[in-house]
Amino acid sequence: MGQRLKTVGHNPARTEGWDKLTGKARYIDDYVVPGMIWGATVRSTVPHARIVEVTRDPAFDWSGFTVVTHRDIPQGGKNVVAMLTDDQPFLAVERTLHQAEAVMLLGHADRARLEEGLRHVQVDYAPEPAVLELDRATTVLKQIAIEKGDVARGLAEAELVVEGVYRTGAQEQLYIEPNGVIALPEADGGITVMGSLQCPYYVVRALEGLFGLPREKVRVIQTTTGGGFGGKEEYPSVIAGHAGLLARKAGVPVKMIYGRHEDMVATTKRHPSRVRHRTGVMRDGTLVAADIEVVLDGGAYVTLSPVVLSRACIHAAGPYRIPHVRIAGKVMQTHTPPNGAFRGFGAPQSQFASEAHMDRVAEVLGMDPVALRRKNLLKIGDATATGQVLKASVSAEEALDRALARHEKIVKRKKGAAADGVKRGRGVALFFHGSGFTGGGEAKLASKAGLALRKDGVEILVASTEIGQGTRTMLAQIVAEALALPYERVATDDPDTARVPDSGPTVASRTCMIVGGILQRAAGRLKDQLGGWESVAEFDKKARRYLKEHGPLTLIEQYEHPKTIVWSDETYRGDAYQAYAWGANIAEVEVDPVTYQARCTHLTAAIDVGKAIHPILVEGQIEGGSLQAVGWALYEDVVMRDGKMANASLTNYIIPTTLDTPHIAVEVLENPHEGGPFGAKGVGECPVDGPAAAIVNGLRQALGVRVDEIPATPERIMRKVAGR
Repeated sequence: MGQRLKTVGHNPARTEGWDKLTGKARYIDDYVVPGMIWGATVRSTVPHARIVEVTRDPAFDWSGFTVVTHRDIPQGGKNVVAMLTDDQPFLAVERTLHQAEAVMLLGHADRARLEEGLRHVQVDYAPEPAVLELDRATTVLKQIAIEKGDVARGLAEAELVVEGVYRTGAQEQLYIEPNGVIALPEADGGITVMGSLQCPYYVVRALEGLFGLPREKVRVIQTTTGGGFGGKEEYPSVIAGHAGLLARKAGVPVKMIYGRHEDMVATTKRHPSRVRHRTGVMRDGTLVAADIEVVLDGGAYVTLSPVVLSRACIHAAGPYRIPHVRIAGKVMQTHTPPNGAFRGFGAPQSQFASEAHMDRVAEVLGMDPVALRRKNLLKIGDATATGQVLKASVSAEEALDRALARHEKIVKRKKGAAADGVKRGRGVALFFHGSGFTGGGEAKLASKAGLALRKDGVEILVASTEIGQGTRTMLAQIVAEALALPYERVATDDPDTARVPDSGPTVASRTCMIVGGILQRAAGRLKDQLGGWESVAEFDKKARRYLKEHGPLTLIEQYEHPKTIVWSDETYRGDAYQAYAWGANIAEVEVDPVTYQARCTHLTAAIDVGKAIHPILVEGQIEGGSLQAVGWALYEDVVMRDGKMANASLTNYIIPTTLDTPHIAVEVLENPHEGGPFGAKGVGECPVDGPAAAIVNGLRQALGVRVDEIPATPERIMRKVAGR
């Protein structure tokens, strides 16, 4: 780890940066295909109902329209979106389970006529009872139980038992570019889809099932993508299937581009949550037992709820040494649009609760919140809630120390209420985040990545996507360093499943650690194949000679699961992750005593990433993730009425603007993980886990009341203060 690195740890220009800066990059709505028509979706308008009849207005001119219902799904295909559970149809058949469920598809060459056609489709419903709130839900979609030690004995032996209930709302990913695809029917019966997406092979599997096609007849091409944050992990499978059905029936390419309203109404969001804590503690602050219930609102269908619940439960006890732990988790069904992946997926919800609860415990004990955390934080040799013994790369204490030191150095604090009457407070949060898929998930994925030799360098072959976070740049740096080649000699491109192997989804902070690690091994094989080189000139000579004598050379490597990682999906015991990122936040908050509007004025984030492959990109990820968490904590209130998002516009769904953004001070920690490329562990999600709790803990200090539900809007704060 101590070698002098020439590319890793430096800040080369982003591989795709110039094209985006100059406007050369083409997003999906920039593409025009000859003969193309537009596609649109007829959606349910009731949350739960039996479909009585779907009719088209006979007085309207339907010439030139392509109409698709569930009856148009080809023989051998399945009307189900291939995901963890086969429960969500592409098109409703007998009933709808949420508002915005797709009932019919329309296509037309004239977009204005298409929009008019949508208004001339009548769907008659027989409404059925709808469950629209998490607290009223009774149907369980997924359950998980984690047990360590004897919680009943631990609670009985504790000198105090502290209880609390914490709630988080939904959050919209709000990527800049809405969902969009173009589907092209192929002459051999196959289908090609281009689009804005995170996980090309997810879409491949969905289209295989929908059309009953072999893999070689399904091709997915990622176009330049304007953000994802998890919202383009599984949902593109739905819109790709819809465009594909229209294209197959019409026999021409079909473009489907959601407007902002439709994207916000119909697509997945962060799961709302309710988390209950009962914590047994000694009067000196020693944590003895934790009895935790995690409940998530899954919406109408399962989608990715099992993995969101999994991560929520594994992180629910926080980064603390607790001998007796019981975590009961479940996802409940409501008649609302399905919830899905969002940066951090589950860990932000459960760690918001654990960190808000730690301050409650400290308050009951009359103990400093930092001292309570310091007394119980995980260190090398300690075991997590799943029984994983931490052996290396553990940075909870260092993250806390670095955050505190940096914060004190740069924040000149005004204590208490100033002459202007503004209430001020400071809050802290400590957190961790598992890198990669849980347990044996990476072994099951068996991801592949490769390198193709070129006479002037190498080309990276992966399905991992660039969605604004710097994937292409970071992977190119890893390969360049491993091959001792200039960064400019490593070529990257947006994935095309006809050319690249399945390197797994671009999620779970896995791309750098897992895919980067596979590419590092592929680079080693390439050096062996060519016999190594001492200079770039020697590489050029050997590469040209090999290509001339043997022809193209492509090396594909597959993920190798460490034998030291042992996990049971049945008992949820063992090594949940190869490594953890660690973090701490300190937040300064202000509350206006008249309007009750809360602001975070300063946020310090200390995050251990193992190794910063590209330091500027790492800082950008920490700043961006932290700001998303600030928005979730204070501003981003998804308002649901009758099961439908009522504020689905940028006018009414409030996100932090530049004026709302606190000063964010970033401390990057590098505690290397030997299993990651050059020690890297990943950075994308950990920064989202802590800021919301730090902010509400600051609100408690400022107001003298606990705000245990986010977003902490002025209305919620006012009710809390009034009820004091």
